[in-house]
Amino acid sequence: MPIQLRFVIHAVLLSICLLPGLLPVTAEAAPMFARKYNMSCASCHSAFPRLNSFGEQFRASNMRLPNWRDDTLETGDPRLALPSAVPLAIRAQAYVQAREGKSIDPVTGDTVEASSDFQSPYLIKLLSSAPLSDHITYYFYGIFAEKGGNGETIIEDAWFRHDDVFATGVGLQLGQFQVSDLMFPREVRLPFQDFMVYRMAGITYDRGVLFDRGIGGLDVSLGLVNGNGIDQNFDVNSPGYRRPDNMFDNNSDKSVFGRIATTLGPVSVGLFGLAGEQANATGPAGIDSGDRDTDKRIVGLDLSGTLRGKTHWYTQLLWNTWEGFLEPDQDYDWWGGFAGVDYIFNDFWAFSALYNYADADDLDATDTIYEGIDINSLSFTASYYFMRNVKGVAEINIDLLDDESRSGTYYTGHLDREGYILFGFDAAF
Repeated sequence: MPIQLRFVIHAVLLSICLLPGLLPVTAEAAPMFARKYNMSCASCHSAFPRLNSFGEQFRASNMRLPNWRDDTLETGDPRLALPSAVPLAIRAQAYVQAREGKSIDPVTGDTVEASSDFQSPYLIKLLSSAPLSDHITYYFYGIFAEKGGNGETIIEDAWFRHDDVFATGVGLQLGQFQVSDLMFPREVRLPFQDFMVYRMAGITYDRGVLFDRGIGGLDVSLGLVNGNGIDQNFDVNSPGYRRPDNMFDNNSDKSVFGRIATTLGPVSVGLFGLAGEQANATGPAGIDSGDRDTDKRIVGLDLSGTLRGKTHWYTQLLWNTWEGFLEPDQDYDWWGGFAGVDYIFNDFWAFSALYNYADADDLDATDTIYEGIDINSLSFTASYYFMRNVKGVAEINIDLLDDESRSGTYYTGHLDREGYILFGFDAAF
């Protein structure tokens, strides 16, 4: 039996088998919507930030209710719809960790470690969204501190969306967003641990355009993005003089991606594909980006469902091909995925389990940092809700990979355990 098929079976079995162990003995969360429509966060969230079915429908309806104009200013101009107050919300997270992981320089081997770590603030985020017309909505959030990066402001999601272009039923989203949001949005997950394969495959934040439409029983999405993320831009220069403009992309080819989704009985099923380019890896341990564009392809399968209204399960698989990424004329295949379960016990308690797995496959033994794609970890999370929008979080992550010894010139691969125990707070207001 192929190892990929074994993973599918193991992921589904894990999702099912974890359910009894989770039973106790006894849209990004955005409170500006609760303020705008004068309703509880529980209307859209089964346990913040996880969306319930109404929350999913609210997001699909361009994040608005039919009475969205009720709190706009009375300007006497029917072609002007200004919110009566600027719609803002804040999300803040603070944690303390006990962990095994170290920071290891892949070239020198220099190590930084701390067995205990106060990670506060871990994240401070400002969010804003509102309808601007009968069909156009905007959304953005800015991060003022994330993972200790104080003194900087980062805009991640930032887009406009029109839900009915030229009255065709086609939705159009233009701006900055996560490609992976087509499957399982990272911002509304309950565990602290991430959906790691999305980050490894490079399908998180990018700039581009996304079209979507329902066709029969199918939800069809098709998009184009720059393909090089959101961390850089390039000055536009003519010979001899610098122009006051910038390019956000460093090649003429865009990444094309899409997803087709449907519901088969109680299970939601999605097929994802992406074809694009990325710069080759070069330099010591492959830590630098080269000037050679290389092709990459991704094929994905996602499954999800709900059991008895309280238990939500989800599984994602991605198969990746990076052509000529390290050496020209050589393809590098690798694959990975995750499986998770969220159990909403009551208004106070939610429990989650998340399994991350990835096999670096052709990137193994390359003496590059891409050997580190290998991951095999299991996380358990308990969330206690002091209020609808304030929760305490406890999480343990178990690293199931064995330590590896250094096998090449550089310090690459799984050289140290990556388990942790985490406690903290997560609030949106």
